[in-house]
Amino acid sequence: MEMDSRKIKILQAIINDYINTAEPVGSRTIAKKYDLGISSATIRNEMADLEEMGYLEQLHSSSGRKPSDKGYRLYVDKLMTIQSLTREEEMVIKEHILNMALYEMNKMVRSVTQLLSELTQLTCLVKTPSSKKSYIKAIQLINVDLTNVLIIIITDTGIIKNTITRLEKPVNNNTLQKLSNLLNARLRELTIEEINLAVINTLRSDLEGYNEIFDAIIPALYESLASADSSEIYLEGTTHMFDYPEYNDIDKARGFLNLLYDKDRVNELLTEKDSFSITIGEENFIPGARECSIISAVYSLGGRPLGSIGVIGPTRMPYSKVISLLSKVVKELDNQLTQGYLEDK
Repeated sequence: MEMDSRKIKILQAIINDYINTAEPVGSRTIAKKYDLGISSATIRNEMADLEEMGYLEQLHSSSGRKPSDKGYRLYVDKLMTIQSLTREEEMVIKEHILNMALYEMNKMVRSVTQLLSELTQLTCLVKTPSSKKSYIKAIQLINVDLTNVLIIIITDTGIIKNTITRLEKPVNNNTLQKLSNLLNARLRELTIEEINLAVINTLRSDLEGYNEIFDAIIPALYESLASADSSEIYLEGTTHMFDYPEYNDIDKARGFLNLLYDKDRVNELLTEKDSFSITIGEENFIPGARECSIISAVYSLGGRPLGSIGVIGPTRMPYSKVISLLSKVVKELDNQLTQGYLEDK
């Protein structure tokens, strides 16, 4: 059985109608609402063919039909026209991200995710940058008092770590500045996970003559780096799910919430490899996500992937609009992060 242009038009009409109404679609509805130039009886026959081909599903013998996961996949890949954003939506996104420019990165991406949830009226997820993959931007040693030294580590993603270590003997500010310069020369532009024991041992030879200070400072520095956090997952707009009739069913709603609050499972849903990803229904192999669609995108700093932002909702989500909003948000976020990085260089 071939997928001819008439079947495609009917499938497209059914998907558009079901996305808007959440009601199974009958042939009469399509004949009345969409000027396809064919009778209700012809549409009914074509719908039967589309069901046989796996693009439609019928919940009850007397009801209309709804799109299957296979139908949504064809729609997303070949039939959908990406919806343009309004001028107001574009300005809201640009201004929001511009106003976040002075915030630390984690707070910035969470705020952007909250905005995306408001614009899509769906639940949004964000995977924050992992500090282990952040580059060392600066290390500074500062005297707190005669024997206590504050070690400050600043990364390119705006993460600041600090720890205090105690020295056996007092050290003057000039010596600490010299040590700070040596640490920066060796460690700047390395990621936290690249700073291993081999790198630390190289530092030992650089700091010959300062063995006592080295033995006090380096373990504290290494421990601080080794304890760096991995990515965090944050959710925004979980209550939006209750606006969708799909989740009027208590068991479905509970299953969805259980999924969202299982951070390990959510982590698997967000793309890291592809710059943009759409997974539909059964394509999500995670329990609790097989009746959902997830659209996610990677955000970057100067072309280096940092984390990902995703939108999750029922399989009948308005794909075209969500894709436009997510694409715009990630583009503006990338531009702002890269601009801030270049200004700091």
